[in-house]
Amino acid sequence: MEKRIPILIVQFAYELRSIDIPRFRGAVIASLGDKADILYHNHTGENFRYSYPLIQYKRIHGKAAIVCIADGAEKIGRFFSSASSDFLLGAEQIKMEIEAVRPSQFCIQLWKISFRYRIRRWLPLNSENYKTYMELDGLKERITFLEKILTGNLLSFTKGLDIHLDEHLECELTAVSEPFYVMNKNVKLMAFDIEFKSNLSVPDYVGIGKNASIGCGVITRIREKIEK
Repeated sequence: MEKRIPILIVQFAYELRSIDIPRFRGAVIASLGDKADILYHNHTGENFRYSYPLIQYKRIHGKAAIVCIADGAEKIGRFFSSASSDFLLGAEQIKMEIEAVRPSQFCIQLWKISFRYRIRRWLPLNSENYKTYMELDGLKERITFLEKILTGNLLSFTKGLDIHLDEHLECELTAVSEPFYVMNKNVKLMAFDIEFKSNLSVPDYVGIGKNASIGCGVITRIREKIEK
């Protein structure tokens, strides 16, 4: 089923390190004060919004960026109308100047062809499936295991945008890096850079999987179609 989703990317001039993305998120939310909608932080009091994040904080071409998806593209208006350009990033006071605003509409659907993608800083493993993954002996078994998780991440992405796929979602890992670790709240999480192909069209710079809202699991398309 075809569904066009509004995407809005706010690109800043500030050069941002990957490890500072969570601080950047906190600075954006703090700049809004009590005007920050739940989509900015996905929690209210002790409750959480357990759904796909529609406002995501990124590092794109080395610079700070916010990727707004569907309803998030509407809610970002509060940032433009209310936020100060003076941000407190950790202990550092910085001027966060907007470099570009790129709105678009993207058609997310299944096709009869496949597209190639890469994902950076993908976090497929949680406390439950990490042990299962580590107990797998062969590379083939591990690839198959990761493919199932990737397929689940993509389905969670479409479900979170209220997109219902009426055909089979195909997903095949074509390259997997050696695992490396990223820190999240002083906890080391196993990450991968991967390439895959799928018959699902996915917009650039959206995130999937764990910590998708703070720069992990970022998808970009490799600009070449593969005929089946």
